[in-house]
Order: sequence, then structure tokens, then C-alpha cells
Amino acid sequence: MNLIQDDNIDNALSVFRSERQFLEDSQVRIPPKPASFGKGSANAKTEGASSPNKRNAGAANPGVQLYNVLLILVDLAVFWIKAAVNIVMSIVHLVVPPEPEDVSRDVVLITGAGHGMGKCLALQYAALGSTVVCADINEKSNAETVAEVKRLGGTAFGFGLDVTNRQQIIDVTKQIKEKVGVVTILVNNAGIMPTHPLLQQTEAEIRKTFEINVMAHFWLIQSLLPDMIAKNRGRIVALSSIAGLVGFKNLVPYCGTKYAVRGIMESLSEELRADPRKPDVRFTSIYPYMVDTGLCKRPHTRFPSMMKMVKPEEAAAAIIDAQRRGLVEASIPKYLLYLNTFMRNFPLKNGQLLGDFLDTGLNSDL
Repeated sequence: MNLIQDDNIDNALSVFRSERQFLEDSQVRIPPKPASFGKGSANAKTEGASSPNKRNAGAANPGVQLYNVLLILVDLAVFWIKAAVNIVMSIVHLVVPPEPEDVSRDVVLITGAGHGMGKCLALQYAALGSTVVCADINEKSNAETVAEVKRLGGTAFGFGLDVTNRQQIIDVTKQIKEKVGVVTILVNNAGIMPTHPLLQQTEAEIRKTFEINVMAHFWLIQSLLPDMIAKNRGRIVALSSIAGLVGFKNLVPYCGTKYAVRGIMESLSEELRADPRKPDVRFTSIYPYMVDTGLCKRPHTRFPSMMKMVKPEEAAAAIIDAQRRGLVEASIPKYLLYLNTFMRNFPLKNGQLLGDFLDTGLNSDL
């Protein structure tokens, strides 16, 4: 039994204090300080002489103060113990990653499965024994992915899906539950990337970018999360981007959507962490560098051998590995997330200098 688990520590602390709250004067029936206290008025003297409780109202209760001091000291001690354990475990997991979980009994829904990274994800999940549900607005290419999975001996189902249509998402996810079963792994992969300066982006482009890259996450999660919680198993994988960690020119709306995805995943994880049911639902945010799927039309970099585009097969394998190992965040390649975290400790201009040195990004596609 792990004696340093959070639940065990909190249970032990509950013996010392109740509901993690400070004692207040009202809890020990100490009245507030009178407004006239110390002003020397005749009324104050009269009231003070006639009421012992009021006479001592300004005096602090030593028992309450001692309790609150001890509470703070205990909380600080627990914080540092947990923090130290987390640091040690993080270092251990860097050297010896957690064992990947078995996904052979999972139903995996992948959006944008008709081509590129989505197709590679479908093929690789199927190879691991998962039941794959392919969803794409392009039903022809989606059907081709399903056919290829089946040809290779996997189990796959295809559904046409426009992720900008909330009602269609609700209807299709109901069909999936009836025909296939409860989705236990959701991979929000669908996305678009208009690549030109903000002042040259149309209203329609900006709205569509947010509808596909952000709003679809809300509608899919709202449709699937309740069954994940009821089944007590759920894995939600969201494709953000390196552009969700660092701003790039010609990608202002796209960067905005990918930063949003990071916030959605982090806050939703916190929301479920506070859920008293403690459902086994985990979240993984992925930050890929430029993947060679056709979205990145005019890439440039000063160091092509070091900053080369990622093959979709390699990206899919890294995404699945991160999900199976329960990673909260992962970049492709891995070092970019660590490099970004490191550079955030320095002035912003230092990050800009590094960006200028690497000279990596996308030229306008206009």
C-alpha cells in the first residue's frame, strides 16, 4: 500500500482539522470589535463596564490563533512532502516511463480520420486491437480508411461527421453508442490551418478555424464524457500544436485555437479532479511540430536536418504512446516541450532571440 498517496495524507489530516477551514471568531462566539472601541466616549465606557464580552471583544483568542498557525504549518509540510514526491516521480518517469496500458478493449473515436495523421492513428490503434470509429466530413476518404483497417484485420466503423455541427455530433455519437458501444478513447484530431497574416484572413476563415479547432472539442466532450464517467473509464486526447505554446506569424487565429485547446484540457482535468466520484478519466494534450500532412504548405527553417517536418506515421505513434502511458502533455518531438518550459523562465525577448536564430515557421499561403 502506498502510504504517501494524496488520499491517505488527506485522510490523516482530517483527524487534525475539519473540512480544511480556519476557525473564525464567530465559531467561538467572540463578538466583533465595537465601532466606538478606543474612542473614549462615555457610551463606550458605559457599554464596556456593563458587558464583559464586549470589554474583551478586541482581544484575540489564543486557542484560535494557535490552531490556525498549526493548520498552516501542517499544510506547508504536506505541500513540501507532496511536491518532493512529485519531483522524484517525474524524474523516475523520465528515465523509466510508465508501462503503456492495454487498449485492445477500447472503442476509439478519431475525428479527421479520412487522411493524414487521423488515418495513421486509426491504423495504429486497430493494430493494437482497439475497435476504431472513424469520423470525417469527407465520407469517401473516411470509408477508404475503414476499408484499409479491415483489410489489415482490424475492426473499424465509419461515420460521416461535420464537427462544426453540434446537433450532428449529438446524433452521430448516439448512433455510435448503439451500433458500436461506449467510446472510451476520444482523439480530437480534426483541424484546419489558414496560413496568412491576420489582416488578410476573412471573417469566414476565422470563424471556421474556431468552429473546427475549438468548438468541436466542447460538443464532442459534452456528448461522450457522461458515458465515460458512468463506465469509469475515459481517455481524451486533444491535438494542440507547438503553435499552442509559441506564437507564430501568419498563424494568429490558428495559434489562438491551439492555445484554447490547452486551456480546455487543463481546466477540464481540474474539474474532474474535484469530482467526488473520482472518475478514471484522463487527459492528454499533444503539441506536434509541423507534420507533413499537407496543412503546412510553405514551411521554412534555418536548420532543416534538426527541425525537419514530422512524418504522420511517427506523429501518430507518439500520440498513441503518450495516451497509453498516461502523459498529461507531450510534444513531437519530445524536446520542444522541455525547451519551451525552460525558455519561459527567461525574459520574453530571449525567446524571440531563439526564434530568430532558429528561423522556423510558415510563409503565407496567399
